[in-house]
Amino acid sequence: MVNTYRRAREQRIDSLVTSDDKGLSLWGSAWQRLRVSPLFWVGAVIVGLFLLLAIFGPLFAPHDPGAQVLIGQTSRARNQIAPPQDGFPLGGDTLGRDLFSRMLVGSRQTLLVGVFATMIGLIGGLILGITAGAFGGWVDTVIMRIVDVMLSIPSLLLAISIAVLFANPSLTSVIIAVAVVQIPVFARLLRGQMLAQRESDHVLAARALGVKRGAIVFRHMVPNSLSPVIVQATLVIATSIIDAAALSFLGLGSQNVSESEWGQMLGEAQNVIDSHPGLAFWPAIAIIVVCLGFTLLGESLREAIDPKSRR
Repeated sequence: MVNTYRRAREQRIDSLVTSDDKGLSLWGSAWQRLRVSPLFWVGAVIVGLFLLLAIFGPLFAPHDPGAQVLIGQTSRARNQIAPPQDGFPLGGDTLGRDLFSRMLVGSRQTLLVGVFATMIGLIGGLILGITAGAFGGWVDTVIMRIVDVMLSIPSLLLAISIAVLFANPSLTSVIIAVAVVQIPVFARLLRGQMLAQRESDHVLAARALGVKRGAIVFRHMVPNSLSPVIVQATLVIATSIIDAAALSFLGLGSQNVSESEWGQMLGEAQNVIDSHPGLAFWPAIAIIVVCLGFTLLGESLREAIDPKSRR
């Protein structure tokens, strides 16, 4: 009688678990949901095309992005720029440079700014988050108060405040400014995950067995806390691209006219946007589409690995 009841109970419990979820890791289970998500595939396609464009696009640029090949058709006095024509599908800019070539080369610069700013911010956030979550006490209090102060300042305003400290604005200064803004985002997220792991069964068991604190932190707590951080990094890339474009638009980016970056192109077009909106339209729409792709990809990943965030 007891065995019959036990078997019936086990069968009822097993029936609540779908066959697709059996034996799957966190990321394996997430993939089962991602592969049927239209938003994930839209974001993945956009990001994939952007990566291909950034890697191979500059190799196929028909002209040097810094060469004034259309200067003969350009006149600032008459507010005239070269229109689209054979060999120049988007025409020229205010300095007579090929706009299409600058868009292709600018994709790589935009990607580098977004990725490097996110990576630096992630590394800084990991250091602060791990330190605060592992030690707790006054160390956690000091670090979190610094993080709170940074988060209380609007991200763009903080990035501008950091960028103006550089005597010679460049893409490097933009990357550093945007990266510093992202550090507290990663630090707070990882610290929260670390605190949740401190009281988990496997961590308590490791402590009871006398495992050293360093081993507990880096073998048990950190690996189980990184999934949300990785997802957040995908979303932060979009934010980094927007913040970097804003800094370049305000004149705090690279001052080298031979370089090409989408935010810089927006800044150069602001004085003639009323008469030549195309100069601002193409880099603006490129930034919007790319950031949309990273956002859709990140949100899909978040919903896939976090049951509480699913709709």
